[in-house]
Amino acid sequence: MKRTLGTCYYPEHWPEEIWEADARRMANAGLTWVRIGEFAWSRLEPAPDDLRFDWLDQAINILGNAGLKVVLGTPTATPPRWMITKHPDMLAVDVDGKPRKFGSRRHYCFSHEGYALECDRIVRLLAERYGSNPHVAAWQTDNEYGCHDTTLSYSPAARDAFRVWLKDRYRSIEALNNAWGNVFWSMEYASFEEIDLPNLTVTEPNPAHSLAFRRFTSDQVARFNERQVEIIKEHSNAPVSHNFMGRITDFDHFKVADDLDIATWDSYPMGFLEDRVGADEAHQRAYARQGDPDFQAFHHDLYRAVGKGRWWVMEQQPGPVNWAPYNPAPLPGMVRLWTWEAFAHGAEAVCYFRWRQAPFAQEQMHAGLLRPDNADAPALAEIALITDELQSAPDSFSPKASVALIFDYDADFAWTVQPHGKDLSYFQIVFDTYRALRKLGLSIDILPPSVRDFSGRKLVLLPGMMHVPEDLKRALAEAEATIVLGPRSAARGLDFDIPVPQPPDFPGLDLAVARVESLRPDMPLPLAGGGSVTRYREELEGAAEIILQLENEAPVAVRQENIVYVGALLDEAGLERLYRELTAAEGLETRTLPEGVRIRDTQTERFWFNYSVDAVQTEAGSLEAAGMIRQPLTG
Repeated sequence: MKRTLGTCYYPEHWPEEIWEADARRMANAGLTWVRIGEFAWSRLEPAPDDLRFDWLDQAINILGNAGLKVVLGTPTATPPRWMITKHPDMLAVDVDGKPRKFGSRRHYCFSHEGYALECDRIVRLLAERYGSNPHVAAWQTDNEYGCHDTTLSYSPAARDAFRVWLKDRYRSIEALNNAWGNVFWSMEYASFEEIDLPNLTVTEPNPAHSLAFRRFTSDQVARFNERQVEIIKEHSNAPVSHNFMGRITDFDHFKVADDLDIATWDSYPMGFLEDRVGADEAHQRAYARQGDPDFQAFHHDLYRAVGKGRWWVMEQQPGPVNWAPYNPAPLPGMVRLWTWEAFAHGAEAVCYFRWRQAPFAQEQMHAGLLRPDNADAPALAEIALITDELQSAPDSFSPKASVALIFDYDADFAWTVQPHGKDLSYFQIVFDTYRALRKLGLSIDILPPSVRDFSGRKLVLLPGMMHVPEDLKRALAEAEATIVLGPRSAARGLDFDIPVPQPPDFPGLDLAVARVESLRPDMPLPLAGGGSVTRYREELEGAAEIILQLENEAPVAVRQENIVYVGALLDEAGLERLYRELTAAEGLETRTLPEGVRIRDTQTERFWFNYSVDAVQTEAGSLEAAGMIRQPLTG
């Protein structure tokens, strides 16, 4: 697999006289890909049916003639102002009933059919015009679905579409009432037309109602994307992508990607550190100029799964951003480290956001590869080094890992609806598990919940997967791997009911969760032998072998045959104990890595990355701060 670099460019922001010079400079920097067009609707159509594609024709030709490949974005994330006049009810509505007004971006509701038809029209015009253009080598639909909390909309359009979705799913109002348990608090409905959206209620709405609304909303995102992909593929054979984000879990990315050829994501390691990693202040200070050692890697592995093996970084942070709580500059060498880490996890391309820093509007404080005055920004020198290194890098791909982690967006919906404790989060549970495994020096594959083949795996984990389909239970029970469940795995039925027999009701596992409790963060329960239970615990009953227990001998983790159930959230020490024991039992090699050091194996190389601010000594040699070692693998 050839690894390539790219950037994001906005020709509509700059005089046409400098486009050719920009294109030459990009090519000379070793870039291959240039994404354009995703925010340009007002320049493509400044008034209804006033189409102006000549400038885009010229930009594509200039970039292509310089030897660059264009990723053409559909402009539907930024509908122009006239669109609001034409469709005043197309705006999303927030949970408090307030419209999300014009004045920034993503100002639309996924359920508004009038706007969806406008999107169909502009996408068709672009696809017809550029579908056979030799310089347009890939497409991107829209931009960053879910960014700025724009997935869930409580608009009249969403309410009407939700009622149709419910009728298709449940067929009869009696079936819905029974599935949701609407006898509780006299919440029974006489017709689907009586059902409203689950906001502005006196207290919390029925969790089954809220879960159904989140599933509906996720399906709306998938259908919105599917419409664009279908139109593009009528006219183009170039691959179609979408750029997902970090820790956006309010729609099912696997379903959205069903129609895509490539999954991409937008990697902002320092931007995400404070509000998405879930780290304490000491960790934030320690990694303020590097980003978290595991957050980017987690998403690389996630989007490799979402993209069914084909994935890119469409936007890579090249310097300070403008939108995080604090926006420091990265350590020298970090842009190179982030880029190679993506390649080590199987990325085909890494593209930097953006080519030139904008001197105006919302992102004028966001660094690019060039300053606004055209001088090189610091990241450009690191890209030159990466370009040289790529010339001699061996072809590589990600081999199947012995350790696999299932990620289920539907489980995230369920935990969001019913966390049972402040700040409890499905994403955080899965991410903490991933981090614990990475700190042991392991490479991990993330799998979709649709997978049923676990051949070649030694350890398969599905922490917090609240609803586990029966056929997945059977496939896991029959697998040769050790299967790790809990907490709250298989704790709910499809419509949020507590199943009988008592959860987890897993084949071959003599276990019942008798009671659950959430704990204050300052009330850890010590484990016998070291480590603690923190924030959440289940009381376990049954005959399964106890492999981890509290100091008072209450079981915390149990094992029966190949099934392990963990009935609590564990701190770092507890997770390390558990997974060292389980990996050792499977004959997996683990390490004790220096703080901030991580490993990733490809088919041909072992990569060592140092996220710390200090040089460290490893078995592969000395690693400078923000340093990297590529170690050939033999045998």
